[in-house]
Amino acid sequence: MRRIGLISDTHHYLDEAVFRYFEECDEIWHGGDFGTEEIINKLEAFKPLRGVYGNIDGYDVRSRMPEVASFKVEEVDVLMIHIGGYPNRYSPLAKKEIADKKPKLFISGHSHILKIIYDEKFQCLHMNPGAAGKQGWHKTRTLIRFSIDGSNISNCEVIGLGKR
Repeated sequence: MRRIGLISDTHHYLDEAVFRYFEECDEIWHGGDFGTEEIINKLEAFKPLRGVYGNIDGYDVRSRMPEVASFKVEEVDVLMIHIGGYPNRYSPLAKKEIADKKPKLFISGHSHILKIIYDEKFQCLHMNPGAAGKQGWHKTRTLIRFSIDGSNISNCEVIGLGKR
């Protein structure tokens, strides 16, 4: 079993509470818009990190994170794209990658809207953890924690970090 801490849209700001909430996680996944390479360094120093760059990320982040990440954890194929949309409203890139790679779990960021939706058409769970940073229109900063055990995705928790 792997415990995952999911975060996105930090936009140059990393709340110290993230380390407390992700303490029992095995990995941290970041859905893009880190804002600065320093965020990558802090997260990597704490736990193994997977992520993608976002539209606000400069060369420093883009040189370390891919636009599209595709990987397997336990028996779950995962796809991550910052600007991915959500079921029935995927971005063109996400729609193509989902059709090609057929992931069981699709992670995106960008919208600052926390969503956990099962896509019947692609038989894929979609997660967007909302935004953990202070920039944007969201009112509450959020994270997600969940577990992957074999082919099962479970124990999903939404965590509020407080007001933006």
